[in-house]
Amino acid sequence: MNKKIKQIDFSMSPFIVIWEVTQACDLACVHCRAEARPKRDPNALTTNEGFQLIDDIKEFGYPLFVLTGGDPIKREDIYELVRYSVGKGLRTAVSPSATPLLTRDAIRKFKESGVSRIAISIDGSCNEIHDSFRGVKGSFAWTLRAINHCLLEEIPLQINTTVTKHNVEDLTNIACLIENFNNVVLWSVFFLVPVGRGKEEDEISPEEYETVFDKMYDLSKTMPYDIKSTEAPHYRRVVIQRTLSESRKNRQSVIKGRVKIKWPDPIGRWARGINDGNGFVFISHTGEVFPSGFLPISSGNVKRNNIVDIYRNSPIFKELRDDTRLKGKCGVCEFKQICGGSRARAFAVTGDYMESEPNCIYIPKNYNA
Repeated sequence: MNKKIKQIDFSMSPFIVIWEVTQACDLACVHCRAEARPKRDPNALTTNEGFQLIDDIKEFGYPLFVLTGGDPIKREDIYELVRYSVGKGLRTAVSPSATPLLTRDAIRKFKESGVSRIAISIDGSCNEIHDSFRGVKGSFAWTLRAINHCLLEEIPLQINTTVTKHNVEDLTNIACLIENFNNVVLWSVFFLVPVGRGKEEDEISPEEYETVFDKMYDLSKTMPYDIKSTEAPHYRRVVIQRTLSESRKNRQSVIKGRVKIKWPDPIGRWARGINDGNGFVFISHTGEVFPSGFLPISSGNVKRNNIVDIYRNSPIFKELRDDTRLKGKCGVCEFKQICGGSRARAFAVTGDYMESEPNCIYIPKNYNA
C-alpha cells in the first residue's frame, strides 16, 4: 500500500469516502438502506456540485473514493464524475446495481474512465435466494453476466453480500460460487443494520454472528480472495482470537496460511480498524454528511459546509472517534481500539450510537454487568 496512505491520521482524514450519487435504482431490494426509488431526486447534487465535492475530498489526501447508490448508472454524468475523480488522483471505485443497464459497454466505459474496482452484490448462490433479496426476477442472471463482463474488461471485482436470516445458511455456497470468478479480489460480508427497508427481525442472532465469523475466518485461509466484514467490526476480534489460538498450537497463522491473491488489486486494504465516522464518511445524494450510510445522523451538508471541516470538527464525528466515550461492554473491552462495535447498529437498536454493539456475545475481562 502507498506509504502516504499508511500514514493517515483518522482524526484528520478518512481512509474511505462514499458518495451516494443517487437513490434511483431499478431494483427493489428488501434490505435497502437507501430505500431506493425508480426516479432520481431533483435535489440530488448536480454535476458541478459533484466536481466541487471531489475537489474538497482531495484535500484529505489519498482516501479511497466510492460512488454508490441507488444505482450510479442512473446518473447520466457518472462517467464524467469518475473521470474527474481519477484525474484528481483519487483511487475511485463504483458500486452499480446488476440490472440490464450494466452492459459490457457500460463496464468498458467505467474502465476507460479509470475505475480501480467495481463492486457487485451477490446475496444468494441461486436464482431463488438472490432474486428474492433484490426484488426483481432475473437479477441473479444479470449479476453473473455483469461479473463476466468485468472479467472480460479486466477490472478487479469486489463482491458484496448482506447476511440475514434468509441467506445465512447459504454463505458457504456463495463463497464457493465467488471462487469461480478469478477477477474477484475482495468479498465484503455486510451484516444487516435495521435502517431503511432493513428489518430488525431479519437480523441473525448474536450467536449466529460468531458462527459466521468462524466460517469467514476458515474460508479466508483457503479462498483466493480477501474477506472482510462490514458493520460487524467484532469480526476483527475473532480473527485475533483464532490467530493467537492457532499460534499457540504451533499451526500456521491466518496470514501464512492464506492463498495469495492472483488478481492485481490497486486499492488494497487498511490494517487498522475502520468504523462509522472513524476513518469513514458518507455523503448522501442530497449532500448530507453522515458517519456512514447506516448511521443517518447528519453533521452538515456539502452544499453549505466543507466536507473536510465536517469530518474533522463535527461534534458527532469527534465523539465517534473517541473510544473513551463508548458505553457498556464496548467501553471496557480490550478489543475496542481495533473493533469498537457497530456504531450504526447501536444507534438503530438502542437510539444511542455510543452504546454497546447489540450483536456481540463477547464478555470483556473487565466487564461487570
